[in-house]
Amino acid sequence: PPAAAGRPPAPSAFVTARRQLQIDAAKTGGGGGGGPAKRSLGPSRRTPTSGFVPPFSRSKAASPPPQEQQQQRPPQPAAAEPELSEAAALVQEDERLRGLDVKLVETILREVMDSAPSIGWDDIAGLEFAKATIKEIIVFPMLRPDIFTGIRGPPKGLLLFGPPGTGKSLIGRCIASVSGATFFNISASSLTSKWVGEGEKLVRALFAVARCRAPSVVFIDEVDSLLSARSESEHESSRRMKTEFLVQLDGIGTEAEERLLVIGATNRPQELDDAARRRFVKRLYIPLPEAVGRRQIVERMLVGQSHSLAEADIEHIVTATDGYSGADVANLVREAALGPVRSIPLDRIRSISVSAVRPIGPQDFEEALTQARASVLPSDLVHYANWNQSYGSYRRMV
Repeated sequence: PPAAAGRPPAPSAFVTARRQLQIDAAKTGGGGGGGPAKRSLGPSRRTPTSGFVPPFSRSKAASPPPQEQQQQRPPQPAAAEPELSEAAALVQEDERLRGLDVKLVETILREVMDSAPSIGWDDIAGLEFAKATIKEIIVFPMLRPDIFTGIRGPPKGLLLFGPPGTGKSLIGRCIASVSGATFFNISASSLTSKWVGEGEKLVRALFAVARCRAPSVVFIDEVDSLLSARSESEHESSRRMKTEFLVQLDGIGTEAEERLLVIGATNRPQELDDAARRRFVKRLYIPLPEAVGRRQIVERMLVGQSHSLAEADIEHIVTATDGYSGADVANLVREAALGPVRSIPLDRIRSISVSAVRPIGPQDFEEALTQARASVLPSDLVHYANWNQSYGSYRRMV
């Protein structure tokens, strides 16, 4: 007869794996009911409505922190407020700079303001008429604004034109030094930017900072490249920057106490825009140095140098440099000063003493005259003279 339910079969009978599992479960007491045993794979599967179960033991989470962690940390000192930059402080202090970007003001203060050592009129050789004229119309009014008021007021724009190397930049720096004004030395590259609209913002920031630092002198080197004649093929951003510059030039002098001067220097006055030329009320021709000026350049550069030049030799140099600009004469003297060094044998250059180097002689200048030539053509001088006759302020005096 078949084995009763729940009784283990005879050892010789065949038992399936499922049946053997049921028998083993019944022996351990977990298989009541004879159903198949359920496998346990850990906690029951969570449902969307289940609560949050922390991944760590609740007892650990509730354990109090160590004693040293319970102690309150000492209060940290408050961090010091960062100091304002010069540009940021200037924007906050002066209402005329409100609304300007601090970065633009920093650019003006860093790249435009000039901190070179001051110079005087004696540092400029020759150009006596130009220096006397500038003193009368520019320097004296800036030193005594109480006298030069109303119709005596100084011009707000001065154009220095002439051949290159005649001292136009030096004159602008001297005006700022003598009058105690802040000197702003800018060029076209200082006011250009790759971002559209940034150029006119820089121009606006330049004049705003110049008014805050008054008395101020804004010197524009190569002004023809910045304010050249406008054309239809010109880029729109360049046109807007020129327009903003002209507007700022027109705004100079609207306040009685404003002491701001704009000086433009150019070698190509004929390329200036007509509106820009009108705003430079005084247009002064800076010619090539005369014989007196060339002599002063040679003698000043030879001070402190060992030379054997007699008075006749210097007179010969002055005569031979007719048509030279001031920069050309200075280049000639430097070239002649290298003559004694070139005569030293190469094997002695390391051991020779300074006192053993021979003085600068007339032969050195003769050799230098063959290498340092004039950089201004006579035809260029004709163009400058014609433009001075047409637009110059002192055409009869030069």
